[in-house]
Amino acid sequence: MTRTRATATGFVAVLLWALLALFTVGSAPVPPLQLNALCFAIGGTLGLIWVIARGEAGTLLRISWKVYAFGTAGLFGYHALYFSALRLAPAAEAGLIAYLWPLLIVLMSGLLPGERLRATHVLGALAAFAGAALIVAKGAIGGFDAAALPGYGLALLCALTWSSYSVLSRRLGTVPTASVAVFCLATAALSLPLHLALEPTVWPESALGWSSVLALGLGPVGLAFYVWDIGVKKGDIQLLGVASYAAPLLSTLVLVGAGVAVPTPTLFAAAILITGGAALAARASRRATDQA
Repeated sequence: MTRTRATATGFVAVLLWALLALFTVGSAPVPPLQLNALCFAIGGTLGLIWVIARGEAGTLLRISWKVYAFGTAGLFGYHALYFSALRLAPAAEAGLIAYLWPLLIVLMSGLLPGERLRATHVLGALAAFAGAALIVAKGAIGGFDAAALPGYGLALLCALTWSSYSVLSRRLGTVPTASVAVFCLATAALSLPLHLALEPTVWPESALGWSSVLALGLGPVGLAFYVWDIGVKKGDIQLLGVASYAAPLLSTLVLVGAGVAVPTPTLFAAAILITGGAALAARASRRATDQA
């Protein structure tokens, strides 16, 4: 697979994550950790069926347990920290801090062999982050509440967890993407006892609710992790990092289209910043490729 095709494949994850908010709203009133367990179970099971159908089940047995521990820590750690952060701090501010991960991917990727971090990458990432901030914070962050500092700390750990997982996955380029099926199933297995210990069990109340849970497991909390694995291992990880800022923008547009949100001037400002930031990063990546 070419670098360009792998990057495009990875971007499919960003498109799928844009549907996360809409499907999550539709899955109410299922609590977060229960939803986590259900969705990752769906995504992992389908992935496992795909692996078996391709006759690659034996491949999973040859993968080191350390790789499985790494992948599970990335998927489970990110979601556990994210949900916890939103319980301990205002959602907009905690979400903004958690969404530092694309910027961290761009910055950390410069440490990878064969990668070079350019000033334009950083400028593009900062511009895109500003656009994401407008959407996530809705232009209304007025300052941090000291009582919410634990939540902010967890949100920062959340960003560090996913960015580290994404960048370090590049070092596991020889590990087949089929391993993600095990990551997902292990994440579901860890989420279940936490749910039973911390949350009441609440099932979807309608066909829409069950459809939303299924859609989450198939897409944003399923296929997205498989295509993201391909992108970060074989594609342009710096461009993917900046392009990931499109997720909150696209998510907002989806919510507007579904009648859940209302378009505002903030949305248009964010669109300009995110698109401009991605364009700057793409230009830097093209220059790096031309000079290689």
